[in-house]
Amino acid sequence: MTPSAAASPAPRRVLVTGASRGLGFEFVRQLLARGDAVLAACRRPADATALAALAAAHPDRLAVRALELTDPASRAALLDGVAVGWGAIDVLINNAGVLASGERFGQLDAATFRTAFETNTLAPLLFAEAATPLLAKGHAPVVAWLSSVLGSIASTQSFYTPSYAVSKAALNMAARLAAIPLAEQGIRSVALHPGWVKTDMGGPAAPLEAPESVSGMLRVIDTLPADARGDFIDYSGETLPW
Repeated sequence: MTPSAAASPAPRRVLVTGASRGLGFEFVRQLLARGDAVLAACRRPADATALAALAAAHPDRLAVRALELTDPASRAALLDGVAVGWGAIDVLINNAGVLASGERFGQLDAATFRTAFETNTLAPLLFAEAATPLLAKGHAPVVAWLSSVLGSIASTQSFYTPSYAVSKAALNMAARLAAIPLAEQGIRSVALHPGWVKTDMGGPAAPLEAPESVSGMLRVIDTLPADARGDFIDYSGETLPW
């Protein structure tokens, strides 16, 4: 494996989905600290007060835009704006996702699974597909898919968050499949496990803080080899079983 040119420092043009809180917001914060230009996409920008404060502090390098990831028209509108404003994307961080709480075997709900699959699997895949022409014009472009070890079939030991786990397992396959046509356009890709992180989704009992998780994932992205094709890697750089 040959080290990638992306190991060199920023600035890069980075699009982050699900950017209003949690890991998405921390990605935006750290990317700005590195000197990158960031487009932070979220469902309701008007309610994203922390993002607005960052945008006020970095008016030339941070734009906040609306994105309903499951809506084709919203995805297209966002990418049309990127094409006009940037003309290319260097890094796409497919971070947006949902996790349903309280699921129990014997009381599973099909609608919950459909929502999880559409948000966590199908929408990120279609968004990456639509963004490919812009990524192909980027510098050492990368697609990072935010997955989870809960989507690892080999690591499963208990019945836990089934709609999330199933949709993340499917995302891993989506990332692996998409990696083939992406590589043909010079775009590297990686499925990332952030660890169990203390966020609204991860909960207060999680042992890992968001800054440590995100800094680790950014190191993985920075040092991806030139032939990276959707490997499943955690925030510490360890390859995970499928």
